[in-house]
Parts: sequence; C-alpha cells; structure tokens
Amino acid sequence: MTKISVILGSDSDKDVYSGIASTLNDLGLSHEKRIISAHRTPDILKAYVAEAEAKGISIFIAVAGMAAALPGVIASFTTCPVIGVPVVSVSSAMGMDSLFSMVQMPPGVPVATVALGGGRNAAILAAEILSLSDTELAEKLKAAREKQRQNLIDKDTAFTHE
Repeated sequence: MTKISVILGSDSDKDVYSGIASTLNDLGLSHEKRIISAHRTPDILKAYVAEAEAKGISIFIAVAGMAAALPGVIASFTTCPVIGVPVVSVSSAMGMDSLFSMVQMPPGVPVATVALGGGRNAAILAAEILSLSDTELAEKLKAAREKQRQNLIDKDTAFTHE
C-alpha cells in the first residue's frame, strides 16, 4: 500500500523530486506524486489531501520554493506528518525565504523541514517514520546507512593512498 505522497508546488521543483523518487525507490517504497499549488489551486490541494488520507496516505512530502506555503497549508488540512523541502529559487533570498516559511510554523501545525534541496533526506525521514511499525523497512534503512558508511571508508582509503 502506498503511504507517501510527494507534492510539488511547481513543475520547476522536479529536480528536487528526482532525489526523493530515487531514494524511495531504492528503499522499495511506492509513492504518489502531484503538482498542486497552495496559492493557485488551494481548492484542489484541500480536496487532494482529504482524498489521499482516505486512500491510506500517512506522510506528505511537500517541495516548494519562494513563499513556500505548500507544506504549511497541507499541514493545516491533516494531522499526518508533513515534511517540507525548501527549494533554492531564483529570488534574491537564495532559498532562505522558502526555509523560513517552513520552519516558522505556528504552534499546533508542525512541518518537519529538511535542508534546502534536501529531497533525499525528506525521503529517508519519511521512511524512518514508517519504519517505526515496519521492521523490514527498518532493516533496509540500517543496511543503507552501513553502505553509506562503508562507501566513505573506501573513499578515505583510496584518497590516503593516492
């Protein structure tokens, strides 16, 4: 059953989405994907969140730049975890506007926020949340972390012998 929904605020966020999708795929997790704007199509967003919850979606990953209201608006419609991924945009704020929009949520409407462009970490965080009730997924995450650790050790060894 698909438990993760990834919502992009704009098609310009597809580059960040690719890191999310590949990480979820590596962990064997399916997901839904949509492009829905919190500002331009709020009615569609509200309806989608309700529909997604009814289908069993339990985690939302929201990718947004500039004003980056998307994760906060999603969080206002659900009590499921929402993970915000701020995007570096062409604005003069270099993505800080996106980041601040996500981390400054009012009390009672939390959004977990990863680094600017941190799609991969958003996918891992979603998997970690799901792994609390899925031991097989927890083992996949541990194996992935060990592989990452070993890759760094191998790179260090190669580097020190150059």
